[in-house]
Formats: sequence, C-alpha cells, structure tokens
Amino acid sequence: MTTRARTIPAGFERATPYLCCKGAARAIEFYTTAFGAKETMRLAEKDGRIGHAELRIGEAAIMLSDEYPDMGVLSPATLGGSPVSIHLYVDDVDALFQRAVAAGARASKPPSDQFYGDRSASLEDPFGHKWMFATHIEEVTPDEMQRRYDAMTAK
Repeated sequence: MTTRARTIPAGFERATPYLCCKGAARAIEFYTTAFGAKETMRLAEKDGRIGHAELRIGEAAIMLSDEYPDMGVLSPATLGGSPVSIHLYVDDVDALFQRAVAAGARASKPPSDQFYGDRSASLEDPFGHKWMFATHIEEVTPDEMQRRYDAMTAK
C-alpha cells in the first residue's frame, strides 16, 4: 500500500547539504562523535561503499555518500578542497568545538564573540568539508549591526 507523498518530505523544508566523502562510513563516525550527529538512514553496497546516508545534527539534515567518480560525485579530498562552508547554530559552540577538535577536526577559527550577536567558530573536518558553528548570544538590530561593522572595518 502506498500513500500520497508530501511534495517536500518532513524535515527537509530547508536547504540540505549533500556531502561527498572519501570514506563515508568513517565520516559518519566522525560526525557522530564530533558534532553529535544522529544517523537516520544508510544505503550501503555489498562492498561497504555508501550510496546514500542521512544524518541529523540537531534539527539540521545532512546527506552524504562515498565518491562515485563515474557519476561525477567527487569529494574535497579528490578535488583539492572545497569553497563551501556549512553553517549551523548549536546550543554550545565552545563544547562542540572542543569535541570536534578532539575527534580530529582542524581548528580554523576558535570560538569568539562576533559583532552581529553570535559566538562562532570554524572547523575543517578530516574529509575536507568546512563547518561554521555558532551560538546566538545577543539580539542585534540591523542598524546596530551596521554601526558595529562600520566601526570594525574603519580600523
């Protein structure tokens, strides 16, 4: 029996990053340890290669797979890096940052308070993906944000 499908699946109402990882099973282990991700599904081939997996980091959905060069699906490791960063809000950016570095992430920018009202940090995971995590700490109006930005860039 089938039911009528929602045109947008529940939990996927926002943009969903789809990561290609050289070693997707290891990537899932890393994201679980470092970012507290929860694996919600995995389609694996007999040889262990992951054709598709889905994770949740908080409410954010992340999809990923292994490389499939014949289909043009290549990882940052093969491409020599990635120009894209994934940004997620978390309850405690300092704790996540420490846990991720301990799990093998490379610290790009340690947690610090930002003029726009976030405490944020940047990391690169062992698979070449760039992550920005933030905890919102202050409500800042657009006018105040512009004033602070102007003061910061005037230096």
